[in-house]
Amino acid sequence: MLALSTLHAQGSWSFESWINSLKKPDFEKITNSAERKTAFFDYLLPMVKAENNKIRLARSLIKTNQFNPLQIQKLAKKYRLKSVNKRSLLNAVDTIPVSLVLAQAAVESNWGRSRFSTRNNNYFGIWCFKPGCGVVPKARIKGAKHEVMNFYSSNKSIEYYLLNLNRHHAYKLLRQIRAYKREHDLKLTGNSLSEGLDKYSAIGYEYIELIQSIIRQNKLSRFD
Repeated sequence: MLALSTLHAQGSWSFESWINSLKKPDFEKITNSAERKTAFFDYLLPMVKAENNKIRLARSLIKTNQFNPLQIQKLAKKYRLKSVNKRSLLNAVDTIPVSLVLAQAAVESNWGRSRFSTRNNNYFGIWCFKPGCGVVPKARIKGAKHEVMNFYSSNKSIEYYLLNLNRHHAYKLLRQIRAYKREHDLKLTGNSLSEGLDKYSAIGYEYIELIQSIIRQNKLSRFD
């Protein structure tokens, strides 16, 4: 029953996280940059921790063989795994360092002030490609079909972002770095896993350097 409820919980969120999601500050009105940063991190941090904790629980159940075959198949489908075994599942169902999540949210949402974060709870610049799946960017070039995904809570934005890093082919290197660290009992850090984000932005490695600078300047490694 625990395994089943955990699998279902991946589509929901805790009451505490839901309440926190409703308490979104108006970051645009916080004119002091240091205060804005503090408010931004304080707002997102509990939700990031809650989502990572759900992943930790699922990971623990995989390790102890508490998912039945049908549940394993559902997980494999969710994470788009071609090879279904314990190793492949554990390489996909894993946490993302808090420092990396916060740094990317800061960059992609302009510290919570972007139109897509304030109106659509999208803190990570996540795209979708079906008509009506999100919001059409004002600066979208002619012929492009992407939209910026809409989320009905900040928590859902974080949940989807973590899933995206854990299953999208563009972030295979990030998962490989993480798997290597797991295998050698090394600490997962946002700085090291950011090396696998060269495909997150059109600016390539400059994006990685930007994320690493945000982590460093704001001492976000303290959360890892």
